[in-house]
Formats: sequence, structure tokens, C-alpha cells
Amino acid sequence: MYKHGFDLPHFSVFPLLDNPKAVSKLKDMYHSYLDVVAKYDMCALMGGLDYRASPDWGKLLGYSPSGLSEATHQSIDFLREVANEYTSDISEILIQGLIGPRGDAYERSKAMTENEAEDYHSVQLTTLKEANVDLALAITFNNVPESIGVARAAASLDIPIAISLSLDSTSKLNSGPSLAEAIEKIDAETDQIPEFYGINCSHPLEYEPALEPDNWIKRVRSIRPNASKMEKIELCSIGHLEAGDPIELGKLCGDLVPHYPHMDIWGGCCGTWDEHLNEIAKNIWGAHK
Repeated sequence: MYKHGFDLPHFSVFPLLDNPKAVSKLKDMYHSYLDVVAKYDMCALMGGLDYRASPDWGKLLGYSPSGLSEATHQSIDFLREVANEYTSDISEILIQGLIGPRGDAYERSKAMTENEAEDYHSVQLTTLKEANVDLALAITFNNVPESIGVARAAASLDIPIAISLSLDSTSKLNSGPSLAEAIEKIDAETDQIPEFYGINCSHPLEYEPALEPDNWIKRVRSIRPNASKMEKIELCSIGHLEAGDPIELGKLCGDLVPHYPHMDIWGGCCGTWDEHLNEIAKNIWGAHK
């Protein structure tokens, strides 16, 4: 939507649902995604509008608690409306709500205890439960205490949750721990509440060194890479979306399949478009044959 010239205050998308022109472009965007899914006879896990629909960000955007809840329901309803257009083309489409971090995903979040995180994220999770989503995805998380808190909040509400972590150029969370350390700690402190883990907002050059053939890696099912090899802070300052090399990105994703065949949820993050998704799907499909 940024590529189409729409303003995204505080990186939020759901306010665009009040703009008919933006809604038309949003539908086109999801159509291009679902067309790739249908082309390769895959299933879809749809989300993406409610990343900032939590109390602190909602307040910055000028939303009241009830207004923020209404916007979340509007986001999920929009996804279901688009999904219904593909019922004859895609065998299964699941709807997920996105839980973004309380702070900035690209910087070290302010200190927050597990209990504070549980209280904070329970607000958005309560709304997602009311909206009857198939999954809550805590995405672009970068520290362990907040991940533990959001997992516990989901468990108390009986809503399935997955956690997608973001790695920096050191192949670690920017709060310090390695991917292995983070996943093992979260699982140990939550009795393995998360349905699975993912990696997003990181290029393969950033996350591949963190992958190891160990027991914890079996908990990682989802990969959503950035298009560009550039560091995240640099990407935020260049004033345009950097597309990278879609063909190379697709090949790098496909190369993981022989080593980690259990990874079965693929997509794209910053800078990716239907061209990238097509290359990723093509290579994943080919690697499984």
C-alpha cells in the first residue's frame, strides 16, 4: 500500500479501510497473493491489516478502545470477504489476526515484564477471539519476555497463537539471544503454548546462519523473508520499497526444503510482491517433488 502512495501512519494499515480507493487497492493486493496460492494448489493463511491494532498504537492513531475493537473486526471481515471469492480455487483459507510488538520491531523494545506483556496483549487477543480468527500470530517480535507474555495471554483466552521472530544482521534477535535460545526459553516458560514459530522481516542472509539441525528447529514452520539484503534501519530511511532479487529469494527459500521439510508456511515480508511470492512458491513446490 505504501508502494501505491498511501500514507501508513505509525505503519498501520487498518485505517485505510475507511478509504474506498484504498480498499480497492487492498483487494487487488490480496487477489494477487491468492492467485499465486491457487496457481500452485496450496492453502492460504491470510492476515495483515491489524498489526498496529493494540492499545498503545491505537491511542497514537486517535482510536478509542471501542473504535480500535471495531477496526479489528472490520479488518477480519475484510479478509473473509476476499477469501470467499476463492472458495472454488483454494481448498483451505484460514484467517489470522496479527499481534505486533508493543514497541518498535526494529529497535530494542522498552523493558517489559512477562506479566505486563500478558496484560497488554490480552486486549487485542480478546477482540480476535470475538472475531473468531483461526490463529493469532505475534509477528516481528524481538524479545523473549514479551513473547512469553503474549503466549500466556492467548492461552488464558483459549485462542491458538504462533510467534514469528525477527533477526538482525548478527542472525540474532536484536535484544540479544539467538533464535535457538529464544525458542527454547519461550517453550520452557510456557509449556510450549505456541502452535509453532516463524521467522519474518529478515533476509535469508540474516536467518540462515541461525538455523540448526536440532530439536528446537522442528518448532519453526513459517518463513517470511524480506526481499532485500539491506539492514532494516537502512530500509526504513531510503524512501522507497527495495525489491531485491525475486529469483534469488525464491531459490534461497527452496534450498531450505531438503534440510527442513517440516517448514510448510511460506510468504513474504518487507519489499515482497506477487512476483516474489510466485518465485518462492515455484521453488518450494519444485523442492517437494
